[in-house]
Amino acid sequence: MSGSVVVTGVSSGIGAAIARHLAVRGFRVFGTVRRAEDGVVIAKDGVTPVRMDVTDEASIARARDEVTQALGAAPLIGLVNNAGIPAGGPLELLPIAHIRQVLEVNLIGAVAVTQAFLPLLKAARGRIVNITSVAGRAALPFMGPYAASKFGLEAISDSWRRELIPFGVKVIVIEPGTFRSRIWNKAAAMDLSRYRGTPYEPMMERLRRRALRAAEEAPRPDRVARLVAHALTARRPPIRRVVSAHTWFNRLLLRLPDRLVDWLVARLWRRQP
Repeated sequence: MSGSVVVTGVSSGIGAAIARHLAVRGFRVFGTVRRAEDGVVIAKDGVTPVRMDVTDEASIARARDEVTQALGAAPLIGLVNNAGIPAGGPLELLPIAHIRQVLEVNLIGAVAVTQAFLPLLKAARGRIVNITSVAGRAALPFMGPYAASKFGLEAISDSWRRELIPFGVKVIVIEPGTFRSRIWNKAAAMDLSRYRGTPYEPMMERLRRRALRAAEEAPRPDRVARLVAHALTARRPPIRRVVSAHTWFNRLLLRLPDRLVDWLVARLWRRQP
């Protein structure tokens, strides 16, 4: 396998797994990081680190220019938009600045990076792989901002896939479930003190415990990495694909009627802490 690919957000978790797997497969991988020390770690696995902040247009432009110079006459055959941050809390009480930040990183950042690298991808008739989430298809309580960012990226992916048909650029969506990642450390450390004493506190704590328990049992994100490699190389790649430890179960949940999901959530609300 050969070809050059840009992968955003490779410091840990799914992004690091994708970058390492593609490098092993023979791709030349440019992996974006925000901190220099994260670049040192990923470079040991054959990935070329590129400093970039997806919320900073000047930083994105510098990264694009750095990749363009490194490529020379070689094509850029793929872009994997993986960079993202978690978010949680009741929408009634979440600071608007926090909601904006999540949308800026997870959604607007992916659009800005794609715009920057699109001329290179069009020249190579390359592929864009957007890492969304099962939360981009079904929004659970206290996941509003994160789910909104992933719902939005699903919509952007559909529009871009259809807009880029004349240029031969394919857009693929991959929707991971729960996999092992440092993102869960952030969830564990999340400060819930602002919700203390509110009606939301018991339910939030209950759902956080369940999520962290699931994260402890979650597999490594290697399956996501393999699916990304398939999306970049298959003659006819999937348009979107759910991938999780129990993919069939996630697909089933995504097909449940909204009223049934609401009923299940209502039962959780009625349970005692």
